[in-house]
Amino acid sequence: MKLLILGGSRFLGKHLADCALQRGHEVTLFNRGQSNPGMFPQAEHLIGDRDQDLSKLTGRYWDAVIDTCGYLPRQVQRTAQLLADQVEHYSFVSTISVYQDTMAENYTESAAIKSVDNVDTHEFSNENYGPLKALCEQAALEAMPGRTAIVRPGLIVGPDDISDRFTYWPLRIERGGTLLAPGRPEAPVQFIDVRDLALWQVMLAEQKTTGVFHATGPSTMMSMQQFLSSVAATLNADIKPVWLEESFLLKNDVAPYTDMPLWIHDAAININTADCQKAYAAGLALRPIEQTVLDTLTWAKNRSNTTLRAGLSAERESQLLHQWHQQPQ
Repeated sequence: MKLLILGGSRFLGKHLADCALQRGHEVTLFNRGQSNPGMFPQAEHLIGDRDQDLSKLTGRYWDAVIDTCGYLPRQVQRTAQLLADQVEHYSFVSTISVYQDTMAENYTESAAIKSVDNVDTHEFSNENYGPLKALCEQAALEAMPGRTAIVRPGLIVGPDDISDRFTYWPLRIERGGTLLAPGRPEAPVQFIDVRDLALWQVMLAEQKTTGVFHATGPSTMMSMQQFLSSVAATLNADIKPVWLEESFLLKNDVAPYTDMPLWIHDAAININTADCQKAYAAGLALRPIEQTVLDTLTWAKNRSNTTLRAGLSAERESQLLHQWHQQPQ
């Protein structure tokens, strides 16, 4: 298969390219060439900015394209329209953030998405991330009807994830001791190993599978308490979780997902209950969480920049625990 990857030099794109090459496909990477130059010498590299010039894609043919870096509707519209007569299958990487914040538990792909009214479609921001992705999905489906797969991952984790929104926990839990645990012990958590997502997306392209799919895990519901216990058991770490209530954390300016990875406001917690049966039926397979934990920890310890982009510093964690225990009983 001749496969075009839009992106392909960082995190998911990197693992997609690696997986496709290992499976014997001819891979073309189209990106700005700014991250990891020289990676994948066996692949074809087309250097360009999809916002400014798509000329290097014209007059070419690929069996499939995987779009990892479409954030603005105009980007996806222009690219998908250009490639409509040059590829047989278009796979767009979207997000479960397209859904409304208040979700029914165990929601499916047919759940209502966020409104796009009054959204600035020209500039990306954290606030309009979900609505813009919803518009990107629409652009892809309109340009290539009947030939498009829309994949909505949850939190993507594992080696090469520089966001540290999962990496924080193996590193912190390995240290052991009293552990600040956020929110409710029974709150659900979901995430997917980047390597599992990459393999499945390549398989979708190989099989020309179409439709809209959630892509996250684990395959059975996991609580935050179960997650922390699983990581501790995997690392043979002795931890003593102290569960701090949401109201206390918010009052002390602890931000969900960034200061406290995997923690989400109670009002939006059902976003972590996405029903993924459709993806599993289409071939998505998930590795054991223990493997993700160990591989992520190994990668984190060997990377050049060890400064975490998410999570609490040891000092901040200690301060918050002290404040918590000083409250009137």
